[in-house]
Amino acid sequence: MAREYNISKTACLCRSCQKHLEPGSELVATVREAGEELQREDFCLDCWSARPQQADHGLLGSWHSRVPASTEKKKLLVDDELLVNLFQRLEHPDTAAKANFRFVLALILMRKKLLVYDRTEAMEGQETWVMHLRGDDTPV
Repeated sequence: MAREYNISKTACLCRSCQKHLEPGSELVATVREAGEELQREDFCLDCWSARPQQADHGLLGSWHSRVPASTEKKKLLVDDELLVNLFQRLEHPDTAAKANFRFVLALILMRKKLLVYDRTEAMEGQETWVMHLRGDDTPV
């Protein structure tokens, strides 16, 4: 079974020099294994450049980023209610394009934990996923 890992957001603090990272400033974020968990560490650019190469032992990944402004809101393309409504309206697609689009919506809703996978069934010679919307046991 797939395992879910939660990687924290930036703490706005350099792991090496403990300097506060100001909004808009560049940083290097890293992820490494810490027992059974993944641990995020942020570095200011100076400390990242000066680190010894052996410090990369156990490093799973790194990326450059910027500290977000505290007033910056996450931009939503569409809200969850609209996605669920569109998914329900496409329940009986009359074209392959609509069926494919409904499948993509299902993947998005599953990622948002609004649609829950139950099982796979063979229907009319095809594999079909049986799911339900969170809070409603009616299969879709």
